Amino acid sequence: MAQQKRNWVAIITMWFIFGMISFVTNMAAPFGNIWGMSYEWAGMAGNLMNFTAYLFMGIPAGNMLIKYGYKKTALIALIVGAIGLGIQLLSGVVSNIYVYLLGALICGFCVCMLNTVVNPMLNLLGGGGNTGNQLIQAGGTINSLTGTLTPMLAGMLVGTLTKDSFPQVAPLIITGIVIFLAAFFIISFIKIDEPQANLSNVKYEHSPWAFRHAALGFIAIFFYVGIEIATPGMMNQWISREGGFEGAAAVAGSLAAIYWFLMLIGRAASTALSGKVSSRTQLITVSVVGIALIISAIFTGDIKINLNINLGFITIENATVPLSCVFIFLCGLCTSVMWGGIFNLATEGLGKYTAKASGWFMCLVVGGGVMPYIQDMLVRPVTGYLNSYWLIVAMLAYILYYALVGCKNVNKDIKVD
Repeated sequence: MAQQKRNWVAIITMWFIFGMISFVTNMAAPFGNIWGMSYEWAGMAGNLMNFTAYLFMGIPAGNMLIKYGYKKTALIALIVGAIGLGIQLLSGVVSNIYVYLLGALICGFCVCMLNTVVNPMLNLLGGGGNTGNQLIQAGGTINSLTGTLTPMLAGMLVGTLTKDSFPQVAPLIITGIVIFLAAFFIISFIKIDEPQANLSNVKYEHSPWAFRHAALGFIAIFFYVGIEIATPGMMNQWISREGGFEGAAAVAGSLAAIYWFLMLIGRAASTALSGKVSSRTQLITVSVVGIALIISAIFTGDIKINLNINLGFITIENATVPLSCVFIFLCGLCTSVMWGGIFNLATEGLGKYTAKASGWFMCLVVGGGVMPYIQDMLVRPVTGYLNSYWLIVAMLAYILYYALVGCKNVNKDIKVD
């Protein structure tokens, strides 16, 4: 019973950290939109810096996990996150976009370390398999809750987007800094019995890349995070800049918030289902539905509707927006279960290689910066906003392939204990 209680303390702590990840990550979009009013290339630049950090920090973060353990790595990450948010806040004061990009990069280091901690630990605490995925999806539900709040609050604070909107979003940044510091002191006093301790003396005969299902899973995560960030991010940018009505930024923020809210709903549903329905089945289903939704969005681009939505904390009144937006934010139900499903399938059977695999996963999260930036570059000279979503379709097709074929472990001859 004592061990069970200790495990639940660790689980709840990891869920809290999961929420912080999305709060910090989604902070890049509203700041990027503001800087985009002065610099055309800046709309997704902060997001790119945020996720580029994963490329450089993924492997060191995995090594930190092995050397220092989950708790110390999380504490270091929280301090780094507070510093990164502070620098982003400073960028608005000194009106320097490069200070903002530095802050976004440092925040990326933070969320990379936090992600490296929470995913393998929840999977291990659940014993892998369906239960491990269930704990990850529950954490993802909390992650989606904070992800819902960030663009919604930013949109409410900004209202109509201008290049001088920094003071309006400052309270959101300050709140993030306070939460990070509070989390640091709370977690400092929580005892966590780590499921994989003393890994620094373990010998690794192979790399996680030696496992085909892990290697293909790394690529799937690269594309998935690109999908998760670009799908609502490009819609937010599209309506903010080309909505053509007063308060367009607030409506765009609310549309993006609905996407994240639907991710919350999807992850909550997956949490309930994952004990009975396999990760593979869930991943196949949402990939097919996601492809159908995005294609529908592309082909309904000329149709506009009068949107009235009242979810209590998300309200849109009499806004004339493209019908495509509905299909785009509905895709949040599909992306909701992809992270946990891919991570669960890709790390199944890795044993002692799990921590190193988590580091590689974090490296490939750079896709969340690269793919939205590529999509943003396609918009202006080539495709327009909606046709740029064919890139999302292609990435969803790869994830469907991974769920159907690529996730099978064909390297069971490699010793993992």
